[in-house]
Amino acid sequence: MSEWAAITPEDRDWTFVIDDGCAECGFVPQRADATGDRLRATVPVWREALSRPDATRRPAPTVWSPTEYACHVRDTCRIFRGRLALMLDEDDPVFPNWDQDATAVEDDYFHQSPARVAGELAAQAKATAAAFDAITPAQWDRPGRRSNGSVFTVGRFAVYLLHDVDHHVYDVTRPATPS
Repeated sequence: MSEWAAITPEDRDWTFVIDDGCAECGFVPQRADATGDRLRATVPVWREALSRPDATRRPAPTVWSPTEYACHVRDTCRIFRGRLALMLDEDDPVFPNWDQDATAVEDDYFHQSPARVAGELAAQAKATAAAFDAITPAQWDRPGRRSNGSVFTVGRFAVYLLHDVDHHVYDVTRPATPS
């Protein structure tokens, strides 16, 4: 495993991808009601990435390894499923803060087992997919918001989740660029 180095915390507001997509990873916003199927479709890609011999190797000292990205996606599925439940159970809830960078350090993503993470990610993705599958047509417009004021509907929240997952699939599957 390559040596651990601190990753610069992410401070970009990625909500623009809900409407504009992402030129970096090629994400194109699509129907929110396909969220469950699209999320489940990423599980085999993650399993393959985590079975590679380099799954714990960082491509650069301050770029996450496939295992670290998978830990993040696993936790993102869990957090988003909880936030989805809030949006369905409460009127316009404010989501509790989640510092994803602090979580990566506190939970030691760097040293986690790729095989264990693959199973955990699959379970979290499938549970989150099922939660989105259960949404009724009337629920797609229910609101919720982050503490920074970003407002979501369940439908826009689903697109935001899919970008996060798809972007990190891109991170672990894109061809290596020559140094």
